[in-house]
Amino acid sequence: MFDVIVVGGGAAGFYGAIQIVEHNPKLKVAIFERGKNVLSKVKISGGGRCNVTQGEFFAQELVEGYPRGKKELLGPFNNHGPGDVVSFFEEKGVALKIESDGRVFPKSDSSQTVIDCLVSVTEHLGIKILKNSSVKSFQKLKEKGVWQVTTMNKHYEAKHLLLATGSNSRIWNLLEEMKHTIIPPVPSLFTFNINDERIKDIQGISTVAHVSIVPKKVFAPEINVKLKSIKKREPLLEAEGPVLVTHWGLSGPAILKLSAWGARTLNQYKYSFRILVNWIPEYTQESFIGLLKQVKEVEPKKTVFKTQVVDIPQRLWGKLVIAAGIQKADKWANLTNEKLVNLASQLTQCSFKVEGKSTFKEEFVTAGGVELSEINFKTFESKIHPNLHFAGEIINVDGITGGYNFQNAWTGAYFAAKAIAEKA
Repeated sequence: MFDVIVVGGGAAGFYGAIQIVEHNPKLKVAIFERGKNVLSKVKISGGGRCNVTQGEFFAQELVEGYPRGKKELLGPFNNHGPGDVVSFFEEKGVALKIESDGRVFPKSDSSQTVIDCLVSVTEHLGIKILKNSSVKSFQKLKEKGVWQVTTMNKHYEAKHLLLATGSNSRIWNLLEEMKHTIIPPVPSLFTFNINDERIKDIQGISTVAHVSIVPKKVFAPEINVKLKSIKKREPLLEAEGPVLVTHWGLSGPAILKLSAWGARTLNQYKYSFRILVNWIPEYTQESFIGLLKQVKEVEPKKTVFKTQVVDIPQRLWGKLVIAAGIQKADKWANLTNEKLVNLASQLTQCSFKVEGKSTFKEEFVTAGGVELSEINFKTFESKIHPNLHFAGEIINVDGITGGYNFQNAWTGAYFAAKAIAEKA
């Protein structure tokens, strides 16, 4: 018999268990982890460096990084945000640093530092860690007023239950059977698969660009009329930031932001859609044509291919010049107005067909989970079942890349733990 069972040996589970015992040392707490290793997502986060949180300490600004959960997280972040998480780890010996893009990492640049910290603190506090303990079911034993948690081999009981199971479909199915609403999960934080000669064989280059998703009409089978409200070429979503060319297409912060904010719509599109990329966001097509005409006058004898007139990678410039129908030997003096327009179009309105997605590194994030209106965000407790709490990605909250998803996990776990410790 435990006072509290935490299901899920990830960031939210460990942080929650630690906070419970730190708030109330008398409580007997156990973490159930279905795998043979704990904190596996922490291990791979940030390319193995662990992006602990986002260095945005104002809650009003921080919530802008959450496509789902923005309104609900504002209050919690005001009371336990990135600053509190930084203090937690530094007090326990993990020195952190904030990088120029706002991401927070351990100074060791190793996720193992964070893992070792959480595991050692957990063991020091006497919290039991049960690995290879996949939860098959859980139910409230009303006559005893406790939760019964069943694994493959055994039944366990606890007065309080904290679910920190991430995007675990089995747990979501069990919660649905208990009358909770589960928003169907769809992928978030993914890169765009693009097979296009203009970005072929130049993987690894990165530049700041403006990217917009061109809307497409998706109807239910019985609807066959066109929607007049969708204006031609009005972007569905847009973002500006670094764009990275990869072996399979486009990635980088701007692309990942679009994948998060467009998670449900892009799933509806079956990941087949078109994007427009402005590789030089400071220019419009018209203003860039003006610049190209000036270059033509000033540098008539130079070849276009070798005269990079804007600050983008040389290999990308060369690809776009060829795509505009300009040969490697063509000089500026020989360019027709049509080719000038074509080049400006390639640089400022570069259209790509996206066909499919790839998981961003190994950081799989979903949009979906427990319906937010069924959760008390002062305690992260179920409004349907007393003494049942949630933390992390199990609820319908997800953030953009940059430490936002871990911050949701830490904050939810903190409030759940505080509520449990005070009631137990």
